[in-house]
Amino acid sequence: MRRRVGVWLFGARGSVATTTIAGAAALSHGSPPAGVVTELPAFAGTDLVPLDHLVFGGHDVVETPLAKRVEQLVAGGVLPAGLESLVAAELAEADRNIALLPARPLALAAEEAEGRPRHFFGRNEGGDGELVRRMAEDIRAFRLRNDLSQVVAINVASTEAPYDVQVDGLAELRAAMAGTDVLPASSLGALAAFEAGAAYVDFTPSTSIRPAAVREWAVEKGLPYGGQDAKTGETLVKSVLAPMFSTRALPVHAWSGTNLLGGGDGATLADPRAAESKSISKERGLTELLGDVAGEVHIDYVDPMGDWKTAWDHVLFSGFLGVRMTLQFTWQGCDSALAAPLVLDLARLSALALDREHVGAMPFLGFYFKDPIESTEHSLARQYDELVRWARSC
Repeated sequence: MRRRVGVWLFGARGSVATTTIAGAAALSHGSPPAGVVTELPAFAGTDLVPLDHLVFGGHDVVETPLAKRVEQLVAGGVLPAGLESLVAAELAEADRNIALLPARPLALAAEEAEGRPRHFFGRNEGGDGELVRRMAEDIRAFRLRNDLSQVVAINVASTEAPYDVQVDGLAELRAAMAGTDVLPASSLGALAAFEAGAAYVDFTPSTSIRPAAVREWAVEKGLPYGGQDAKTGETLVKSVLAPMFSTRALPVHAWSGTNLLGGGDGATLADPRAAESKSISKERGLTELLGDVAGEVHIDYVDPMGDWKTAWDHVLFSGFLGVRMTLQFTWQGCDSALAAPLVLDLARLSALALDREHVGAMPFLGFYFKDPIESTEHSLARQYDELVRWARSC
């Protein structure tokens, strides 16, 4: 019998997670794997876990059944009509594997206004260390209950505001974990994954695995980690176009962009502090590909757009003898439908990294991210080549 791999999703009832779970089930019923990069011929023979051997679970703070979430996404045009009945059994199975966390207490709102961590769940009396222990137990129970060979944890929860972690080194972090607000929620989730023996990937620009002490925790446990902030739209296009200008010796003077989005992601990014995390990661690639270029990225929340997003970019560049020219593009897409196949890819590739006993950062996953961990490569073509080389290296 082929191995089964668990995919533990932080934010398991959100739009991205729901689309991923329902989409994986649809693929097992014969839907074409559009957007699933690891299904391309280049990855044949790399011993990736089959898509129908992925088992889903996760943490969330809401109790809305996945079937209801799928109905909402079907109504919004994100998922095809009739899918909810086709994959009802798979949704029910995943629901049984989702552990509920306490919602963020309203009392924390004042603390957040003063720049304290933005938690997507509440705390308990045992401090951060006790919460990590509890979450790790949920992941271990998921693995045992489903007879899984390994687990990959992926953070698809809402983007957090930037947070300056005030600990230096693993020993200091362990000592501080008896208190609360030592780390934001995304970092606690990462530690819980490592404590449970799972690989960890951050799909978001949240603090998560940025602190050195969190990464040291993963290395101590002998586990891989990767991320951050998946590129599914505007930045994906930038990572193709920016190298075009540099390799054709065309100086770029300004690159400005406006992003319009609705849904839960848009509502989260309406908070200027959360938007700051996203903007930092979106701008990193362009800077490292082209140097300092004038212009900014703007993110605007438009509630009626639902799960859809539109990005419009304006590029000012020079041609021969300084002739000024412009390029403009518009990208319109469904955020969850763009993200879900990448989550499946990352689960399969991270499971392969576990098979190969890879420890520490996974820079070869940079193909999927705006702000790739321990990598300065942002050209999509070069990132793809690096990913394929790693996948085929054994």
